[in-house]
Amino acid sequence: VQLQASGGGSVQPGGSLRLSCVVSGSSLDYHPIGWFRQAPGKEREWVSCISNTDESTYYEDAVKGRFTISRDVAKNTVYLQMNSLKPADTAVYSCASPGCVAGDPDYWGQGTQVTVSS
Repeated sequence: VQLQASGGGSVQPGGSLRLSCVVSGSSLDYHPIGWFRQAPGKEREWVSCISNTDESTYYEDAVKGRFTISRDVAKNTVYLQMNSLKPADTAVYSCASPGCVAGDPDYWGQGTQVTVSS
C-alpha cells in the first residue's frame, strides 16, 4: 500500500488549500485515511480522518468548521479542504492509514508543506 500526498503551498491568512492523498496498491474500502500534521519544533498531531465503512468524518477541535475531509472512491483519493487558514496551521501535512484509531498508522504518505503567512 502506498499513499502520496500533494497540494501544499504558501497562502496568506484566510486563504484556502486542498490537499490530496492518493492510495495505490489497495482500495479505500479497506483504509480509514487520516491527515496528520507536524509544525516545526512540535510533535505530530492528528488532524482529521474519514471512515472507510460509513464515511463518517472526525476533526481535531482546532480545525472544526474550517477543514473538510472527503474521499472519491473511484479515484482512490482522499481530500482535505482547508479554508480560513491561520498561521498556526503551518506544518507538514501527511496522510496515513489507518487514521481513525489510536496508535501509529501502518502506512504513511510523504508530507506536503503548508505555509500560512502574510
